[in-house]
Amino acid sequence: MRKKIHILRPELANRIAAGEVVQRPASAVKELIENSIDAGAKEIVIIVKGAGSELIQVSDNGEGMGEEDALLAFQRHATSKITTSEDLENIRTLGFRGEALASITAVAQVEVKTRTGSDDVATLIRIEANEILEQSKSNAPVGTSVTVRNLFFNTPARRSFLKTRQTELKNITDVVTRMAIAYPEISWRYISEDEALMDLKPTTAPERMRQVFGERQAEGLVALHEKTEYMLLDGFIGKPDFARKSRAEQYLYLNRRSIVSRSLQHAVYQAYEHVLEKGAFPFFVLNLQIDPRKIDVNVHPSKQEVKFENESLVYRLLLSAVKRTLVAHDVIPSLTLAGVEGAPTDAKLRFEGARVAHTSTTMPSFGITLDVPGGIEARLQDGQAGADQIEQVFRKIESHLDSGLAVPTSLPTEIPKERLVEHQSLRVQPKRESEPEVRAIWQIHNKYILSQIRTGLLIVDQHVAHERILYERVLANFENSLPSSQQLLFPQTLELPTGDYMLVGELLPHLKNLGFDLKLFGKNTVVIEGI
Repeated sequence: MRKKIHILRPELANRIAAGEVVQRPASAVKELIENSIDAGAKEIVIIVKGAGSELIQVSDNGEGMGEEDALLAFQRHATSKITTSEDLENIRTLGFRGEALASITAVAQVEVKTRTGSDDVATLIRIEANEILEQSKSNAPVGTSVTVRNLFFNTPARRSFLKTRQTELKNITDVVTRMAIAYPEISWRYISEDEALMDLKPTTAPERMRQVFGERQAEGLVALHEKTEYMLLDGFIGKPDFARKSRAEQYLYLNRRSIVSRSLQHAVYQAYEHVLEKGAFPFFVLNLQIDPRKIDVNVHPSKQEVKFENESLVYRLLLSAVKRTLVAHDVIPSLTLAGVEGAPTDAKLRFEGARVAHTSTTMPSFGITLDVPGGIEARLQDGQAGADQIEQVFRKIESHLDSGLAVPTSLPTEIPKERLVEHQSLRVQPKRESEPEVRAIWQIHNKYILSQIRTGLLIVDQHVAHERILYERVLANFENSLPSSQQLLFPQTLELPTGDYMLVGELLPHLKNLGFDLKLFGKNTVVIEGI
């Protein structure tokens, strides 16, 4: 009987294995950057052309490799990071599997120049499809430079599945950004098509956030630092005003390794409960430092999936840490109505013998506690409280107003008296059959409109409502192909994060159809000449 099972040829096996490690150009960039960081580099330069499919070059000033090590580095499962099974349980480097260079050379044309501090000249190696084409000496500074050309040249099916150039370049930019955030002590230079998209000098973590995301975004961040026996957590979380419509700007690290964890992302989102608008996601940059023996990063060749020894504990610690930070910085709002007797002295608004304490100017959907005269108390949680209970509270407030109490003449200086609704407008008179139902309306801080409705309490953010009206107008003009633009007397310059700048370039024709007169000014800067 003829034998059916056979061993795959090494070049074919390498090409199959490469599909797990190098899925797209951004995967190759990630692996090469991780090697540079593990080599102790303090300066990393990334150059790409054709969104990485034509050229990827990653150069560093790390410790470099000798000639013998450089040749071994391209063999599968060749690594300097681990030697024993015990080392696998205590991984403290980004790379350790010894698959990156072998996978890249299986599907690309690769050139490596490397030199150690003790060598006078550098080693030059050229490899194509795991076959060494050249091995010689060359001139190069201390460190390593890896050049990858024609990625997937011998696997056309994989190349055909790549997305558009803009999408692939955005993925590479995301990889570089995530690394630059995690390692602020390293200098980063990122060049695409001979244009410098990122040029970051070594600095502190807060300043790196300012370099990457801009001044305005950095001002909307809150520093977080929490230390427990199990883990150390530090980073930054965004205020609700800077929430995003997607999870794109959520950066999660484990021992400075960028990871993906739906569970931990949910923990952060849960901490923002009732503070974010529906469909919005918080911005955060968080690094968890946990003993490597209590985690397993050897789950997938991409090393982005991680298993925790006690994931539920990590979830709870992360949730409580983010909540405490939000409360400590007055990010989570509160609203309280209470009787004059025993009311808090720091109340900012007073009306009809009741006080409203408002500790934040951000009030989307959230829980409200009402303490009304007579001891009636109800908790309105996102409109879920019973209608009968809410009606009872408001009837008690109405009876209190009908008792004849006047608006206090002494009001806190923070709230001018003219901002308060007149006493008569607050009184709720019995409804006559011929009259429509009228509800009391309050305006707080000239920012929010509060009104009783049949099922609870309605809170309207005036600013957001106005934005919605403008949005509907613009949408109608866009659908009717009636763009209108008003030229600015003085053009405005806007500095954007690298990813947003690239997105503006991609959407520029659509933005012009909306009536915006924009010009790309280079170095992540956009000039606005008309709106």
